[in-house]
Amino acid sequence: MNEARQTRRWDMGRILIVLGLVLLGVGLLVNLGVPIGRLPGDISIRRGNFSFYFPLTTSIIASILLTLLLMFLSRR
Repeated sequence: MNEARQTRRWDMGRILIVLGLVLLGVGLLVNLGVPIGRLPGDISIRRGNFSFYFPLTTSIIASILLTLLLMFLSRR
């Protein structure tokens, strides 16, 4: 029982470290001027006082990256 708890703690620690590195990487990309959230394929409509923005391409890329990250973390 104690070994299972220790394994879960290591898994949680590993997940937190990877998520922190991902956030750091995204922050660095934003600071370098990479247009995250303004990619081709993102929908943006502006008419008068109305504006609508839907980051379609950004959402797809984020979904693929998160899927790959979670697949990597779940492997043992």
